[in-house]
Amino acid sequence: MSNHSTVTEFILLGFSDHPELQSLLFMIFLFIYTITVFGNLGMILLIKTDSHLHTPMYFFLSNLSLVDFCYSSVIAPKMLVNFWAENPVISFNECATQFFFYGSFAGIEGFLLTVMAYDRYVAICKPLLYTVTMSPQLNVLLVLATYLAGFINAAIHTGLTFQLSFCHSSVINHFFCDIPPLLKLACSDTRVNEAVIFAFASFNELSCLLTILISYLYILTAILRLHSAEGRHRAFSTCASHLMAVTIFFGTILFMYLRPSCSYSMDQDKVVSVFYTVVIPMLNPLIYSLRNKDVQTSFGKIFRTSSFCFCT
Repeated sequence: MSNHSTVTEFILLGFSDHPELQSLLFMIFLFIYTITVFGNLGMILLIKTDSHLHTPMYFFLSNLSLVDFCYSSVIAPKMLVNFWAENPVISFNECATQFFFYGSFAGIEGFLLTVMAYDRYVAICKPLLYTVTMSPQLNVLLVLATYLAGFINAAIHTGLTFQLSFCHSSVINHFFCDIPPLLKLACSDTRVNEAVIFAFASFNELSCLLTILISYLYILTAILRLHSAEGRHRAFSTCASHLMAVTIFFGTILFMYLRPSCSYSMDQDKVVSVFYTVVIPMLNPLIYSLRNKDVQTSFGKIFRTSSFCFCT
């Protein structure tokens, strides 16, 4: 069978099986995307303008916010437009591009969360060496490494997926170009693709989770050794936001991609996909702002300054 696709464009079904909910879903997703944009860009601006937040932890957090903004923007605008499109099509090249950048930013987010766990380990377990160990040069290198790893990982999956033949149908039962629905359309043998996806997802996600787990075992040991209850509470509070973000992100990704292909249900997967492509990028800035006193203090100072300037 030929290894090139006869399809020039795909039709994204999205949520067309519920036409009575189209207007409501559009308003909900528009609201979520608006909060995502303002929340993540606001977090980046806050960290950039407040010198008290110019630390490794917030450097990584600003990059996480940038990735969340890009991550959501790869999916949400096209999805919102397709709610009102009579013929919600996406060209073959646009689909491949969306697939690549979605995979890139999803991978980068996982690697960044792992780097942030290492940062918390150094801060709590080796506080006297923190500024030396987490130097600006190392921080930049770690972030660049996460971006490089994310882009390489996505390039491999994109190349393997879009060299398949899509001759059975051009209708994608999803709201964006994701791996499971695309493999269902392929008339080529997809066993290699499924094996590579499982191998890469297993290695990347499990190695990240193992690194995070080891970091937090050391962190927990160090915290329990603290004699001050206030010190233990402060140490736990600096990790709580990160642990919540890790649990939500990796939990949904593992559920989505480390299942046997026979257990896939497109309707179920669309609901899960909404959560990790649209909802999680909105939740992260809320989690870090609502549970972080430094961010709350910085936001309060900016708000008071803005109010004073407005009043004068």
